Amino acid sequence: MPNNPPDEGNTVAQQTDDQPKALRPALESMTLLVAAVIVHDKATNRVVLLQRSENAKFAQGMWDLPVGKSEPGEPITETAARELYEETGLTVKPESLKVAHIIHGAWGVEAPNGFLTVVFAAHEWTGEPENREPRKHAQVCWVDADAIPTDFVNTTASALYRYLMGGQEVSLDGWG
Repeated sequence: MPNNPPDEGNTVAQQTDDQPKALRPALESMTLLVAAVIVHDKATNRVVLLQRSENAKFAQGMWDLPVGKSEPGEPITETAARELYEETGLTVKPESLKVAHIIHGAWGVEAPNGFLTVVFAAHEWTGEPENREPRKHAQVCWVDADAIPTDFVNTTASALYRYLMGGQEVSLDGWG
C-alpha cells in the first residue's frame, strides 16, 4: 500500500452532527442541481410546456420545460415532482420518473459554478396543466411534439428534441 502524503490545502472540515465530513473545496463551491420534466402524452404525441413571462428571472417570453432548483437535502426525483406540481398542477410519483437526458452547464444565471440538470420523462400523471405561477409564466399548455416553438431555452430544447428523437442522452453547455 503506497504511503501517500495528505493533500496540502485540502483539509477536512470540522464534522458536526448534521453535516458529514467534506473537503474544503467541496464546501466552498456548488454546482446547482436542477430537475426538469418532460410530460409526454404518447397517445396524442403532446408535451406540457410553459412560456416564461416578462417577469421571469431569465429567458423572458421563451418556452421551456417545467424546471426548478433542488432544495438542500432533497432527492432529485422529489425536486422534479415538486417543481412540476408547483408550476403546472400536475402530480407525478417520483418513482415513476425516467431519466431522459442530463445537461451539464458550465455557467448559468443563478449558477456561477455550473449546473447539472436531470431531465425526466413522465408518462403517468394526474391533473390537467394549469399556470400555477402566473408571475413567472405567461402560460402552461399542451403542445404537439411536432410543433415545438422555436423561441425555446436552448439547453432544455436540446434535451427535449434529443428525447423525442431517441438521441444522445447527455449534452454539454458552455464547456470549451
